[in-house]
Formats: sequence, structure tokens, C-alpha cells
Amino acid sequence: MKLYDFALAPNPRRVRLFLAEKGIDLEIEQVAIRDGAQFEPAFRAINPNCTVPVLQLDDGSTIADSFAICRYFEEIQPEPPLMGRTPFEKATITYWQRRVELEGFQAVAEALRNSAERLKGRALPGTLPVEQIPDLVSRGRMRVVAFFEMLNERLGEAAFVAGEDYSAADVDALTVVDFAKAIQEEPAENQTALKDWYARVAARPSAKA
Repeated sequence: MKLYDFALAPNPRRVRLFLAEKGIDLEIEQVAIRDGAQFEPAFRAINPNCTVPVLQLDDGSTIADSFAICRYFEEIQPEPPLMGRTPFEKATITYWQRRVELEGFQAVAEALRNSAERLKGRALPGTLPVEQIPDLVSRGRMRVVAFFEMLNERLGEAAFVAGEDYSAADVDALTVVDFAKAIQEEPAENQTALKDWYARVAARPSAKA
């Protein structure tokens, strides 16, 4: 198997974190997306949507979504479980993953993709030539601030995002908190539960993946 990656992008990073927690080593090929390599014919043949990450299986078939890639590895290597054991645990982790994605990741992406000079004409991932909307930058930042407030409240109730055990929801949330640095947004000093959680999960060996 091979993982097509770009080391600076958040979506591939969450896959690398997940794999590190599982203890899975893969061949990794970097795709120079800042140079437009994702739009070259060779990569379009692998993923017509021109995004990373992409997992290419031994038979040549591909999975081109970070959530789907993580689900694939959870299915083929259930231990240690990162997406839950019981139906309730699985549903709870999925719930928190969706909240992190919708309220956190998409908020950062909204602010970044509508402000970064290098993303002019590419305000959405993929192949559509979408122009930036400057008014969405402030909205994205507002959403990130609200996400940090929500996450701090949640982590005042539980040791980890989805409960008392580290899970894929923590992988995603750590990725978002670090991604937010790209728009100069960080948790507030008084968000102590969030900052304590961040110190713990950022100290895990997988966080360096």
C-alpha cells in the first residue's frame, strides 16, 4: 500500500496521526500540492478530485478521503480501537468527529482558503476554480473562536474529546487546533481544560507523525 501525502496539509496529517497510534508503517509519497502537482495527469489518474490524502491499495484501488482511510485501517486492524468498541462508543466518537470537522476544521479552512494569496482562484479544495470571498474570513475566525469555547467546555467534562479514552476524535481535534495556527488563532489563556488536553495529546509520540 502507498499513502499519497503532503506534509504541511491537515487532512493527510490526521491520517498519519491515526496510523502512528495504530503502529502501522506505510510507504508514503509526497505530492507537491503548492506547486500544483495534484493537477498533473499522473496524479489525476490516481484521484480525479486532485486532493490528498489518497491511499492506494495493493490491487491499485484507491481511497481518497481522510475519514474513509482511517475507517479502512480501523477495520483491518481493530487494535488499539480508535473508533470505539461498542455501538454506543462508535456512535459517540462519530458524533464528536463530525462536530470537530463541521465546527472546527471547516471554520479554519473557510478563513484560510478565502484569505491566502496562494489560494486565489482555489477557495475550495478540488478542481473547481472558485474565487475567494473576503467576507468569509471574519466569519471563519468567529467560528474558530466558538469552536475553541465549545471544545474547552467539553474537555472540562471528559478527559478526551469523546470520553475517557483517546480516540479518532482527539486525532481530528489536535489536527484542527494546530491547523488554526495557520490563521493565527489559538485557544485563549482561560481555556484551561482545552490547553491541558492539548498538552497531553501533543506529547504523545503520534503527534510528531
